[in-house]
Amino acid sequence: MTFMIPSPPLSRRTLLHGAGASIALPLLDAMRPTVAAEGNGSPTHRVAVVYVPNGIVMDDWLPTDTGRQFTFPRILKPLEPLREHVTVVSGLENTASGKAQGGAHAKASGSFLSGMPPKFTAGPDVRAGITFDQVAAHQWAAETRVPSLQLGLEDSRMVGNCDSGSSCAYTNCLSWKDAETPLGVDVNPRSVFERLFGNVDPSLSPKTRARRARYRKSILDLTRQSTNQLVRKLGAADQRKLDEYLTSLREVERRITSAEREQRVPTIDKPSGIPFAFPDYARLMLDLQVIAFQSDLTRVSTIMFGREGSVRTYPEIGVADPHHPLTHHRGHPDFIERVTKINCLHVELFAYFLKRLQASQDATGSLLDQSVILYGGALSDGNAHSSSNLPLLVAGGRGGQHIAAPQQPVANLFVDLLNRVDIATESFGDSTARLTTDA
Repeated sequence: MTFMIPSPPLSRRTLLHGAGASIALPLLDAMRPTVAAEGNGSPTHRVAVVYVPNGIVMDDWLPTDTGRQFTFPRILKPLEPLREHVTVVSGLENTASGKAQGGAHAKASGSFLSGMPPKFTAGPDVRAGITFDQVAAHQWAAETRVPSLQLGLEDSRMVGNCDSGSSCAYTNCLSWKDAETPLGVDVNPRSVFERLFGNVDPSLSPKTRARRARYRKSILDLTRQSTNQLVRKLGAADQRKLDEYLTSLREVERRITSAEREQRVPTIDKPSGIPFAFPDYARLMLDLQVIAFQSDLTRVSTIMFGREGSVRTYPEIGVADPHHPLTHHRGHPDFIERVTKINCLHVELFAYFLKRLQASQDATGSLLDQSVILYGGALSDGNAHSSSNLPLLVAGGRGGQHIAAPQQPVANLFVDLLNRVDIATESFGDSTARLTTDA
């Protein structure tokens, strides 16, 4: 009789190392004894926010029925296959925005995730409030390599006047570490990738880092020996899971490299590594978020599909006009249709993100099951700069309903989301109660 002597269980924090690079791993069967011993058998929660600017065409966003039998309107249609994971929340107001001075876009986005009115200033003395995502980031900071990711799809600055005397920090960032510390977004996929998996010396000049990048090998190539050693210790199921994970990682790295080599238009503001087409760019950044969650490098992320006042064009869907001016449509049907197309594209990309999370498994289910994801923006009707009846939905876990919560502050929703990820919270920002969304 032949006896198999099992190898010691792998630590949840096992890394693949090589030439200064390191890759965190997804949860493997070989890690589960260690996970149980560490008392981590409960779900690993994650929080994400996907932000869209300039308002939404509410007639094509808002379901006409509440409860579980609602019909998905045009803009939300891409999410219909994910019905059981999606809760539409209507009626909420960004009440903090109404208490603030300044430009409509700045005070809306500057108060959106904090429930606190931003200070009216174009100088460095900005002040708003800690955002709910950062409450979660502080709670879990000791358990992950990266406390939180702040990603964006438009290059932006943090200083100066960006909206009627309001600081650019209010329009160009979403997360605030505390009342006086806005967290700028990272728009370069290469920078995000190397923050997660590479050792990049921040003291080096951009020119030096770029020169080194030209000569460096793939992070996966640098860790090849460590990978081969690990594979020999794994069972067949873990080998398949590891292969799928590393294949996904290599594909993301390939797409970044391709974008760096194939910049098809001259640009000053766009950093290297950004795909030319917006949908490709968005999917690449969303894939980086999925990989970061899958490897437990971070449990908190935000991504801005655009900053408030964005003038991005969308030639991929036949919209050559800048986004923000189109939202001031004054009822013109052609302009409304173009804005609706933009809104539909954004939701299609969000659905892609949810499906990627659904396909990635953790110890107690899919990443989508273990996540709480907020989608929406700080304005509803962009033409009127309205901060009432915000376009919002929550994905992850149990859903499948449309909840109407008229004239409640949006901070009530953030109290609920924090409690859903087991961060006990009674109040947040200008909340008045907890809005329960978990079906």
